[in-house]
Amino acid sequence: MRAAVYRQYGPAEVVGLEEAAKPSPAAGQVLVRVHASTVSAADHRARTRDVPRGLLIPTALALGVFRPRKHILGMDAAGVIGAVGPCVTAFAPGDEVITWLGARFGGHAEYVAVPHDGPITAKPRNMGFEEAVTLVFGGLPALGFLRQASLKPGDAVLVNGASGAVGTAAVQLAKHLGAEVTGVCSSKHKDLVLSLGADNVIDYTTQDFAADARTYSVIMDCVGNAPFERVNKLIKPGGALLLVVSDLKGALLGPVRTRRSGKLITAKAAKPTAEHLSFLVTLAEAGGYQPVIDRTYDLSNIVEAHRYVDAGRKAGNVVVRVPVS
Repeated sequence: MRAAVYRQYGPAEVVGLEEAAKPSPAAGQVLVRVHASTVSAADHRARTRDVPRGLLIPTALALGVFRPRKHILGMDAAGVIGAVGPCVTAFAPGDEVITWLGARFGGHAEYVAVPHDGPITAKPRNMGFEEAVTLVFGGLPALGFLRQASLKPGDAVLVNGASGAVGTAAVQLAKHLGAEVTGVCSSKHKDLVLSLGADNVIDYTTQDFAADARTYSVIMDCVGNAPFERVNKLIKPGGALLLVVSDLKGALLGPVRTRRSGKLITAKAAKPTAEHLSFLVTLAEAGGYQPVIDRTYDLSNIVEAHRYVDAGRKAGNVVVRVPVS
């Protein structure tokens, strides 16, 4: 099979198209013929080791100290079941699915084998593969964080980094849950964020949201520049700070700060599940979730896709199309 492979850390050019061994589904696994995946911020961090402060050593231990242990990036996939392993009854060849691969990676290839009882579900019937895959990397983390916050209708939510993959998902999900949503992004993406349901938009290039007197029930930081020390005063009593991107200090001190402040401070999303994916699919089929695609690249242009993500200016998702060869 064709796959985008990287064997060393570095710039986009370390990724190249190669022939790789096609996986076979083991017991309890399904083989997915990938039609689409995304190049995400997580792929960028894994390839470049450009990670928040304090996380370089844990990242190196997880991915490989000197060279990557897993050579195919891609944390999500949308495609068609090509084969099923023994003991699989929930899926059959021909089923169209979306799936979260997470730290196992592997989505930037023609085939990937995944557990049948993991975060995998039928794709939305009203979306193609390229649209459907945008529910996964953005939608699952956003949902996994927001569900911990126990949002109520009318709660004020601020999404810092509202135009990214997770941010665009968070805006839509918070609005679906009845929140009043403020998005922080550049003026370039203001109209996009408003179209997704945000009630207000703060342009970070001209205004510091942390200097505002307004308070929120929930602040979701998808950028990594809104630590507890900076935004604590903006969070209402009993509210939450959801650190989608955090340095090691922020992650480790989250439980301590939760106990001391009476506010939920967490850098950990709920574990992705098939139920979470099914919720997103149902919402999308009802017209309540809009896929946000910045650019789409064929797998043969994977280097250009990585270069674009490296620039740090994407809105929503950068999709990788994997044509049937």
